[in-house]
Amino acid sequence: MEGVDLLEKVRKSKVKDDEVVKAVEEIKQAEVKILRNEEWREVEGIMYKEGKVYVSKDDILRAEIIRLHHNTLVGEHGGQWKTVELVTQNFW
Repeated sequence: MEGVDLLEKVRKSKVKDDEVVKAVEEIKQAEVKILRNEEWREVEGIMYKEGKVYVSKDDILRAEIIRLHHNTLVGEHGGQWKTVELVTQNFW
């Protein structure tokens, strides 16, 4: 199941963004799971921003997400903006 594998890769990504590190630290300090009026939240080790899975600045992981969305029947031949639309439905 590609979706589950992809989420596991997001969870295990070692590339960290300063913004996400700060959000995680604030979550831990406040002992809550939601920050900044639900802008950020953590669920089972995955960070969400505005309700979408946050993908860190891991170029390989980001390229895989784009490739998977581009290679769908809906995304194929739809051009780059259709692929962007598909990716941004679930990923930040």
